[in-house]
Formats: sequence, C-alpha cells, structure tokens
Amino acid sequence: MSEFVDAHHHVWRQADLPWLVGPMQPRIFGPYESIRRDYPIKEYLADLAGTGVNRSVYVQTNWAKDRFEDETAWVQQTANKHGWPHAMVSFADFGVEDVRPQLDRLASYPLVRGVRMQLHWHENQLYRFAARPDLCADPRIRRNIARLADYRWSFDLQVFAPQMADAAGLAEACPNVTFVLQHAGMLEDLSSQGRESWRSGMAKLAGCPNVVSKLSGLGTFIHRNDEAHIAGILNDTIALFGAERCLFGSNFPVEKLWTTYSDLVDAYRAAAASLGAEQRAALFGGTATRVYRLKS
Repeated sequence: MSEFVDAHHHVWRQADLPWLVGPMQPRIFGPYESIRRDYPIKEYLADLAGTGVNRSVYVQTNWAKDRFEDETAWVQQTANKHGWPHAMVSFADFGVEDVRPQLDRLASYPLVRGVRMQLHWHENQLYRFAARPDLCADPRIRRNIARLADYRWSFDLQVFAPQMADAAGLAEACPNVTFVLQHAGMLEDLSSQGRESWRSGMAKLAGCPNVVSKLSGLGTFIHRNDEAHIAGILNDTIALFGAERCLFGSNFPVEKLWTTYSDLVDAYRAAAASLGAEQRAALFGGTATRVYRLKS
C-alpha cells in the first residue's frame, strides 16, 4: 500500500518524564523497566524498518505541564533534523479559564495537528489519570476544546466505557472539532458485561460524525500482542465507525514491552485480512492522512 501511517507513537528522553525517573511508579501497562530510558527517533526508525510504515504522528508523553511547549519544540527540532515524525499531537491544559494563550504558543510549530489532555478516569487507581470522571461534561473543558476549531486542530480523546456518554456529549458540543478516540476506547473489562458496556459506549461515539477511532494500544490491558484480541476490537470498531473513520497506531515504545514493531504490524494486518482493499487502505493510512492533514 502506498500509505502506511503510524498515527500514535512516542519518542522520549527519560530525563523529561517524571514517571521515568525516581522510584518505579505503577503504570497501566505493567512493569516497564526496559523502557525506563531514552527512546530516540533513530531507535524508533530501526524498530519500524521493513514494515512498510512511511509516515508517523507523535503523541505527547506527559512532560511536566509547564513544559508543554518544550516538548513540542523538541519534537519539531527532531523532525527538522531527521524527517520524522510528520505531525504531532501536543499537550495543553483545557482546565484553565482560557486555553488560547497555550494554543497560540503551540501554533508557531508547523507539525502540530492536534492536542491531547487525557481525560480517562477509572475506579481502579492504577488505571486512573484524570482528577474526576466527569471532565468531558465540564463546561470549561468543553468551551476550551471547542476553541480548537479556530486552529484546525483535532482533540485526541482518551476515556473508558463509563465515560463515553459524556464524551459523546462533548463531541456534540464541539461539532467543528475532530475527536480522535484513543486506543479504540480502552477496553479493559473483557467480561461479557464489560464488552457490552464498551460496545454501547462506542455506538454513542460512532453516532457523532466528528469522532474517529484510533486502533492503538490494544495490548495495554493484556500485556501481550494477541492477534485474536486485536481482531475482535478492530472488527467491532470498524462495524460501528466504518474503516474511513478508523486509523492504526503502534503506541510504541509502550507495546515494545511485549512485542516487536514488526510482529505488531503483522498482527494488525492479519486481523484486518478480511476487510476489502479500500477499507485496509483507510485503516492503515488514508484516515490518518486526512485527520492529521499529512503531506503526501
């Protein structure tokens, strides 16, 4: 295929990330000793060599909040030097009274195509990131996210199934903003009831035409690269959203904890084998190219 885009990856310097320095902190993806180090762009490119991936989108990695522009500047500098990544999703704090001063600072970096503030909350503290479960319904958050439309930027939306009704309300309140649902809605409860709750929430989000789903990080809660698991989530998601509203992301180097980049891509390709050629082209490149406005 001519387009194969990794729409969710990270490169990082250990010293810039609070959770990679000091004592080991429990994380959603389990033990992570092997990635408590620098993960530079050259290693990322070596990891994806031979897979057919020819463009990528960097997603913010939670530097200290007051250094949000430093992270963006570093990624832009990396791209200027190496030609990768081809776009980025930066961080901004949408909980402030007016996010626009932050967005104005980010606007000077050509690769910025979207912004992420992680809104996911879970009863399990290990899975919890946001301060409250209802931030998607917060009027200030909604007002600030709506302002992304003026910048032509998307919002990378990260929520669990119980938050999806509020998340759909957020998308409806911001019709001129494209929302990119992280990790296909983060299915963490694999029981029959958990899967049904996830499908119900995903259907609400799929009903919002400005929401697309990123099929990334699917090994997060099982800590392995599992083709059948990927296929189940991929097929359910495409049935709801359509392939033209779905996109692939590697979530590297986090998934490097349990697989190689090549094996991850192979698992996704196998999971998508039953799709038509146009659907596969959308999933593996076309949707990301459109949503993140990537240059050919």
